[in-house]
Amino acid sequence: MVWAVIPAAGRGTRFGGEVPKQYLEAAGRPLIAHALDALLSHPRVDGAVVALSADDARWPGWTTLHGKPVLRCVGGGERADSVLAALHALPAQVGDDTLVLVHDAARPNLASADLDRLIAAAEHGDGAILGAPVRDTLKRADDGQRIASTEPRAVLWRAFTPQAFRRGALTAALERARADGVVVTDEAMAMERTGAKPALVEGREDNLKVTTPADLALADYLLRQR
Repeated sequence: MVWAVIPAAGRGTRFGGEVPKQYLEAAGRPLIAHALDALLSHPRVDGAVVALSADDARWPGWTTLHGKPVLRCVGGGERADSVLAALHALPAQVGDDTLVLVHDAARPNLASADLDRLIAAAEHGDGAILGAPVRDTLKRADDGQRIASTEPRAVLWRAFTPQAFRRGALTAALERARADGVVVTDEAMAMERTGAKPALVEGREDNLKVTTPADLALADYLLRQR
């Protein structure tokens, strides 16, 4: 059994505008619709829980997609709060050993082949995340936005989603981070704090997260080519 969790309670303030980022349209549909489609069309994924803000009036009210259940819950102010809320909202039959995929609502171009490899890697060890090695030269800036140094990139990766972990282990890791007052920026960071070493699975570079208008235009183009 594999379930998906989508934290979608954010306002998308970095993008700007009145419409929360997950509801912006690309290829004629909201970004969150593409994200859910990518997950629920996969044969290994059994259902999804979406964490929404309490006053979300834009949620279309989906209860099933691709013949699989779509549940909703109220998320929180931080990503980790929304993921925790969704983990607690999973159905009773989803045990602590169930693999859970946490995916960004604004990451609409997930490839099925990447999901295949992610799930296979996450079924062993401490879970896994999709990502890609850093290929650009990295510069460290000083306080005046001048180059202070060139940083080695050989062991650096960019983290994508989905990130896949066992429900029980991820729940415990997020609760521990909250208790310690640490705001984690992704699920892998919470797991790392417990000593876990999740696997890195190289995914497609076009699994982009929409954070700017230029990203939205690129996502629209990519989705129309599929």
